[in-house]
Amino acid sequence: MKIPCNALKPGYEKYRDEYIAAAMRVLDSGWYVLGKEVEVFESEFSAWTGTRYCVGLNSGLDALILALRTIGITNGDEVIVPANTYIATVLGITENGGTPVFVEPDEYHNIDANKIEGSITSHTRAILVVHLYGQPCRMDKIMDIANRYELPVIEDCAQSHGATFNGQKTGTFGRIGCFSFYPTKNLGAFGDGGAIVTNDICIADKIRIYRNYGSEKKYHNKVQGVNSRLDEIQAALLRVKLSHIEELTKERESIAKYYLDGIKNHLIELPKVMDNVRHVWHQFVIKTNKRDALHDFLADNSIGSLIHYPIPPHLSETYSGLGYKMGDFPITEKDSNSVLSLPMYNGMRNEDLSKVIEAINIF
Repeated sequence: MKIPCNALKPGYEKYRDEYIAAAMRVLDSGWYVLGKEVEVFESEFSAWTGTRYCVGLNSGLDALILALRTIGITNGDEVIVPANTYIATVLGITENGGTPVFVEPDEYHNIDANKIEGSITSHTRAILVVHLYGQPCRMDKIMDIANRYELPVIEDCAQSHGATFNGQKTGTFGRIGCFSFYPTKNLGAFGDGGAIVTNDICIADKIRIYRNYGSEKKYHNKVQGVNSRLDEIQAALLRVKLSHIEELTKERESIAKYYLDGIKNHLIELPKVMDNVRHVWHQFVIKTNKRDALHDFLADNSIGSLIHYPIPPHLSETYSGLGYKMGDFPITEKDSNSVLSLPMYNGMRNEDLSKVIEAINIF
């Protein structure tokens, strides 16, 4: 039997009755958009993150776009962003007319805080950090830089639900935290979904207006908004998963420990973890100079693996107009040719983990 890199059904089956009850509660209510379920989920999620406000949205990308729009990013504004992130992070900048300024990653795959200050110019208007793979960035250093230069920080928390730096959850350091609830996320819905969290009521109110056609009151449109609303069923289902998120996170931590203790191959570089963080293991990412051969070897042994990510944004076709070329960000480019994500999902069996480890150790 093939071991997938990710599987959603085992996680669903664990709380199946609760999910069905939540969905039926919404269906029976007769109210399906911006109702009680969204309102209660927003309250529960903001409380869980430790922020005052949450606004449910249609996707993590919309969260990024609207967050940057709300702080005023527009044509010609530069936004510092990690070079090795997923394309959605950069789209949040360019959809507002901003210009991404890429910074190389550190040894933990996150933006190198020591290289941020050297990328700040007179056109810099924000710092957009990404807590990649489930491990927080060096938020102490990043916030120190941001405060000295009076730059707002936006956090892309699409992969870091519940991750902490010095005991503080991601999404709570900067002005706005942006979350995705795509089904594969640690806190995943059963379709698209996203949210922002913030301690600023003005930001929360603005994003509530933006998400609903720019309307605070029906048919009274204050700004040119969008349709980006977390729907009632997804909110109800997310409430179920949120109530179990600690158990789900501990399971992922256990899977990661199994890998860290069991993989012993000199060709494989295991992920590094900082001492003062909680890594929530959205992905378990190894590195090897023989990445493609290992990917094929695992596939031949019925084991799935994925590359996060094979093409850095600065080399993607969509951003060819920015003028970057191969060699401009050598660390990012090297990582794109060496990273490999191993199977990691809630409901993974120990026998499957053992099979993955055995295959890697004989590679």
